[in-house]
Amino acid sequence: MRHTHSCSLNMLKNTLVFKVFSIAILLTLGSSIQARHIIGGEVTYEYIGTNAAGQNIYRFTMKIYRDCLGGGAGYDNPAQIAIYRGNINKSVLYEAFSVASPSIRSLTPVPPPCVTQLPVVCVEEGIYTFTRALPVINESYFIVYQRCCRNQTIRNIVNPGDIGATYYVELTPAAQQLRNNSPKFKNFPPIIICANVPLVFDHSAEDAEGDFLTYSLCPALQGGGPLLISPGLTSCNGAVPTPPCGPPFDQTPYVVPTYTAANPMGGAPPLAIHPQSGILTGTPTTLGQFVVTICLQEYRGATLLSEVRREFQFNVAECRPTVLANIRSDSLIGAKRFVINACGNNTVTFQNLSIQRNQITEWEWRFNLKTSTFIDKQNWDATVTFPDTGTYSGLLILNPGKPCSDTGYIFVNIFPKIKADFEFDYDTCIAGPVAFTDLSRGDGGISRWNWNFGVPGGSSTQRNPSFLYPVPGNHPVTLRVTDRNNCSDAITKIVNWFPVPPLIIIAPDRFIGCAPAEIFFNNLSKPVDSTYQIFWDFGDGKTARNVINPTHRYEEPGLYTIIISITSPIGCFTSDTFVNFIRTEPSPKADFTFTPQELNSFERTVYFTDQSRDANRWNWRFDRFGTSTEQNPTFTFPDTGLMAVRLIVTHPRGCKDSITKYIDVVPIVRWHMPNAFTPNGDGDNEGFLGKGYLEGVTDFQMTIWNRWGEMVFQTNDPNEAWNGRKMNVGAMSPEGVYVYLVTFTEPRGQRREFKGFATLLR
Repeated sequence: MRHTHSCSLNMLKNTLVFKVFSIAILLTLGSSIQARHIIGGEVTYEYIGTNAAGQNIYRFTMKIYRDCLGGGAGYDNPAQIAIYRGNINKSVLYEAFSVASPSIRSLTPVPPPCVTQLPVVCVEEGIYTFTRALPVINESYFIVYQRCCRNQTIRNIVNPGDIGATYYVELTPAAQQLRNNSPKFKNFPPIIICANVPLVFDHSAEDAEGDFLTYSLCPALQGGGPLLISPGLTSCNGAVPTPPCGPPFDQTPYVVPTYTAANPMGGAPPLAIHPQSGILTGTPTTLGQFVVTICLQEYRGATLLSEVRREFQFNVAECRPTVLANIRSDSLIGAKRFVINACGNNTVTFQNLSIQRNQITEWEWRFNLKTSTFIDKQNWDATVTFPDTGTYSGLLILNPGKPCSDTGYIFVNIFPKIKADFEFDYDTCIAGPVAFTDLSRGDGGISRWNWNFGVPGGSSTQRNPSFLYPVPGNHPVTLRVTDRNNCSDAITKIVNWFPVPPLIIIAPDRFIGCAPAEIFFNNLSKPVDSTYQIFWDFGDGKTARNVINPTHRYEEPGLYTIIISITSPIGCFTSDTFVNFIRTEPSPKADFTFTPQELNSFERTVYFTDQSRDANRWNWRFDRFGTSTEQNPTFTFPDTGLMAVRLIVTHPRGCKDSITKYIDVVPIVRWHMPNAFTPNGDGDNEGFLGKGYLEGVTDFQMTIWNRWGEMVFQTNDPNEAWNGRKMNVGAMSPEGVYVYLVTFTEPRGQRREFKGFATLLR
């Protein structure tokens, strides 16, 4: 199967009268296409058998597409996969795992003869395959992969560089029962399409069972975000959600009203897909990159078996006939007018970046050296030695004298050499600033100095700066100098800065607390690090060595004097004594009891009795529902669940103690169903409706079926009765016995089911 990835010759033949001249593709996007990472993906599955436990075995195939030229991240190896069970609005994690070693192939477009693309667009397809044995359930499975981020230059979505993508497939209950295989798309869309040229592309799929397939344009889905540092990296807003987060999935925000999921590119006519044939058509008119998502739904009869989503990126380019001359340069002063600067080196190698190489059969480099002319027709990259500093001109001619030719104009500046250098001076035993003196040389006239002092935030643009280091150490200092010709040079030297600390301060300034007391001593002496020798005497017979900020526990009440001494790596010494710095008092003891011991939905009032010792103030917190300062309060919880009750008591000297106990208010559910009703219009017993106490219940559903297995009523509202008519709006059902089924989930997750008979009488 051959994929079409550009404005190919076959596509142009189908959409316009092809002239007998070359066509070049120039992506005029304002700047080159830069990739952050992914540009599309899809997930499909195959049923491959049943194991001894009766579980269906599936082989899943996940295809992820990425820009392979933009400097984005490579493929995840391994990729993080999650399986959820439930429905699209509510699900729980069933399994999380990783899949390694994707199969990678290039989908780089192959343009027609004499057509080039600026810049070259390259797409890779990474294929992950894995198998899973899944029990057949009456819920869907969702197989999910998420990753950030998209190309920053995408036009049709908001903040694309900070938004990731979700790729998933839903394995419905019907698909599990029928051991279904999902459909698969036959072709991958063209990577590059031409502006103002009609697009006609077969985006249809194949299905192993011959099920009915429908196609539509649908929203791209978010997944992951811009957070790159743990723990946020693996969260739902991180670049690599681990595990991927489950449904429901947020839709990617489009730049409305210009673009929507159903109109992702604009155009005249706009992009559209035929719902039955899968033919994708439209004529794009705006250059740029656009995210497009196709939803493929598979039906067997009226039953939806699967939905496969494929997301991809269209690159809309301007197509022009040319072979393009291009040279690696420092700047451009016009179309194909390249400026190359050389600093202190008269020999320059010119890199030929012209495209397409296979369409260029001859080339010629030509330079005016003022007293002679340099000509090279053999080497793709030319190396030229210029006689002196100054400005020179040259040409690169491609296919000279032939129809498909182009010329690049070259301007070369040979500048004088520049040399960076500096010296520094400081007092080694005083924590003062370091003075730096620039010694750089250059005939081009140095105009800029950029210093990096080797610590965060340490920089300067002065010629001769001073800098006070916040921490001691062997600091690498780099000076980069730049002259008026924009030539630059850099040098790095090590500054060994280990002064003695001039002052010792300990925080807190003074401590009065309760014993036992764990005190953190914050040493604010600057500078001090692990290379300094530090001695602490805590005044209770215990000491510590070589710890900058120690934590010490005082077991008994008392008054304590602190002594600290510090010796720098070069032998400077300082010491200080803090008399009666720590004072500890006896501690109170918090405790309480409560009655009754067992509470539920109907019994929520609790009586608390203080059992604390040495306390004169009480502060109660009843979970998130209320507080009290009474000694023996009474509180009624407004909800069920496990309630945290915290008591904080205060000693007359201000010392505190606390205790937390948990009270379980058990939710109770009661429900019963009648066995008959009489919808005869007399106003009595007109509807069939269960009764009970359902506070906290979720997923309620009642269905009623007639004797032929036809569902005549369905509701998710426990307060909605069946009035005897089909779905409460059709004709009155005949007298007789009907079957009802009521299901719901209790507040603590237990699934309840009620089955029985409803007799309709008139």
